[in-house]
Amino acid sequence: MSDQPAPEIELLYAAFAAFNARDIDAALALMTPGVAWPRAFKGGSVYGPEAVRAYWTEQWSEINPHVDPVSFYLEETGRILVDVHLVVRDPAGAVLVDEHVGHRFTFEHGLIQAMEVCSPPSSISES
Repeated sequence: MSDQPAPEIELLYAAFAAFNARDIDAALALMTPGVAWPRAFKGGSVYGPEAVRAYWTEQWSEINPHVDPVSFYLEETGRILVDVHLVVRDPAGAVLVDEHVGHRFTFEHGLIQAMEVCSPPSSISES
């Protein structure tokens, strides 16, 4: 196995960095035109870059989430499960959430096609 990260992992690092920097255009450039994204803060999903833009803009007006990828797990399906440290603050800076969550990404043509929030990979037994 190579020590070099998969291109998709490099893409995910860039996506997390863009999200944390609130650089919506840079983040959306890493997604397919038909991207499916969960509305983790509100429930349901949105589809397409402009819907993701609208969701994030709304979300960031109400909360300040910061996501740090901790580890990456390549799945047999080609998807990547990421252990993410999530810290969410209210507008005054008080911590609302500080936990690990799972983000599972699906790729198409080298871009993010879908993301889903799931249990963190640390809950998966490794053999």
